[in-house]
Amino acid sequence: MTEGEIQGVRKRALSATKAEEIKEVQNKVRKSQPDKPIHKPRDSLFSWTSGFDNFTGFVNWAFLLLSIGGLRLLLENFIKYGIRVDPIEWIYFLVQGESSDFPTLMLILYHIVPVVICLIIEKALSVEVVPTAVGMIAHVANLVSVIMLPMVMIHVKDGFSLIGASNVCTIYTVIFLKLWSYVQVNMWCRNSRQKNSKGSLRRQSVSLSNLQRAKDRSEEDLNGGLCQYPDNLSLRDLYYFLFAPTLCYELNFARTERIRKRFLLKRIFEVLVGTQIILAVIQQWMIPSIKNSLVPFSNMDYTLATERLLKLAIPNHLAWLIMFYILFHSWLNLFGELLQFADRDFYADWWNSSNIEVFWRTWNLPVHRWAVRHLYLPMIDIGYGRTCASVVVFFFSAFFHEYMVSVPLRTYKIWAFMGMMGQIPLSMISRFVEKRYGPRFGNIVVWSSIIIGQPLCIMMYYHDYMVIHHESAIKGFHS
Repeated sequence: MTEGEIQGVRKRALSATKAEEIKEVQNKVRKSQPDKPIHKPRDSLFSWTSGFDNFTGFVNWAFLLLSIGGLRLLLENFIKYGIRVDPIEWIYFLVQGESSDFPTLMLILYHIVPVVICLIIEKALSVEVVPTAVGMIAHVANLVSVIMLPMVMIHVKDGFSLIGASNVCTIYTVIFLKLWSYVQVNMWCRNSRQKNSKGSLRRQSVSLSNLQRAKDRSEEDLNGGLCQYPDNLSLRDLYYFLFAPTLCYELNFARTERIRKRFLLKRIFEVLVGTQIILAVIQQWMIPSIKNSLVPFSNMDYTLATERLLKLAIPNHLAWLIMFYILFHSWLNLFGELLQFADRDFYADWWNSSNIEVFWRTWNLPVHRWAVRHLYLPMIDIGYGRTCASVVVFFFSAFFHEYMVSVPLRTYKIWAFMGMMGQIPLSMISRFVEKRYGPRFGNIVVWSSIIIGQPLCIMMYYHDYMVIHHESAIKGFHS
């Protein structure tokens, strides 16, 4: 390019008003220079402004490093404790107890009583044999008995193993939530029927009876053969709901056309194998770490207790992740396939949660939908604010977390309750981190709370359990 051409380019550049055009012209001029320039404005890849997002190699590196670290800890565990995995031991642990009447099985079978009582009350309300207020009081008393019965029986009667008591509390908690939904949905249907009947009476006074009958027939055609209230009030319908993988009752669930045998066999295989892996991780890896945390916790040795906490965090998190897959994918899909239950949306992508609030909305959808449908929205409808309703939902969840831990252990503390209520301020912190530093750091807060919070809760309950029930063993550890 000649000197005259260069001057012409510069004049055109000066006449331009946009910065982009000036930069483009300057780049053309620089490329035409004899020094063969290779530099241009560029950001380093690790800069946020670079736009680079392909970190697949680092993900592979982290996974490989984590696998190597886990393998080293596994070998250290084998060298120190030997092979501790023993499936027969779990059978003895499951059926241990002083009584011979298998109280766990008896209490599980007793669930039929509150279920039948609930159905009888609903039938009485549907035909208006009892007043609505009396029926609701009877329902409340029945639901309270569902929660109180395991608590009283496990505390008073000997013979419950820890696993048996945990299963009882889990089953009765699910029954409580399902009966709550069953009662509330039938109440909505009953109220709707009463409104429709009043409206039809008013219309009947100004219209011909044959027109009314024709309208009734057309409504039946529109229903398409769907079950209507109170035809749903049967033991078969109620037990289908009790076994269905949902906590929210409906008169007509979406159904699949057939049972896929291959899909069903895969889920059964996953449940059997996954359960054995979880038990093996607990026996081989978690139990020694939990026992070794007793003395540091008792002596308030924060450094050693923190080391035990971090050592327990890895196997506990591994067991928790496997448990999530087995429960929310394999187990619920298994029941859904057997019952031809079409809605299999049991979890969302909680692992991408940018804050704690998103995590609790996505990791357990059956519970989340129940809380929104039967607790949060009804409170909003009667005039409570969203903040108040959210606090009540967390309080409700905190109570049942504590219930399902303290009752089987017969160690009535508030660590699980406080852990759940602590999710409220932690949710505010995670939202602040997300807003200030981006969703990636908010996601780190979510994962940190899961990885560290669970083993801390386990260690605290184990310490309190040993202090309450095995004080002599604690003295032996100290000596």
